[in-house]
Amino acid sequence: MPIELTMIAYSVALLLVVILIQGNATVLVNGIPYAGGNRDEAVPMTPFQGRAKRTVMNHVEGLAMFAPLALIAAQQGISTSTTMLAAQLFFYGRVVHALVYLAGIPMVRTLAWVVSIAGTVMMFLAIIKVV
Repeated sequence: MPIELTMIAYSVALLLVVILIQGNATVLVNGIPYAGGNRDEAVPMTPFQGRAKRTVMNHVEGLAMFAPLALIAAQQGISTSTTMLAAQLFFYGRVVHALVYLAGIPMVRTLAWVVSIAGTVMMFLAIIKVV
C-alpha cells in the first residue's frame, strides 16, 4: 500500500484514539448514565473535556481536507517524494497536535497544526502538478 494511503489509515486510527479519549473523559467526569444517555441537558465541561472535544473536531476537519487529496493522488497513480512527504507531514503533525492539544500546550499545538496543513497544501499542489 502506498505511504499516502497508509498515512490516511493511521490518521483514522488516530481519530479513533482521540474519540475514545474524549468519551472516557466524559464518563470519568459525568458518569456512565450521562455519557450513555441522550445528553439533552448540557453540563459544564472541564478544561480537559473541552480540549478533547476540540481535538476531535480539529482532526476531523484536517482529515476531511487531506484524505480526499491523498485518495485522488492514489487513484491517479501520483506517488512522488513530495506526496510521500506531504502524507507524513500531515500524519505526524496531527499526532503532535493531538498530544499537545490534550496536554494544553498552546503554541506548540499551533506549530503542529501548521505542519499538518503544510502537508495538505503540498498534497494539493502535487496533484494539480504545481510541485
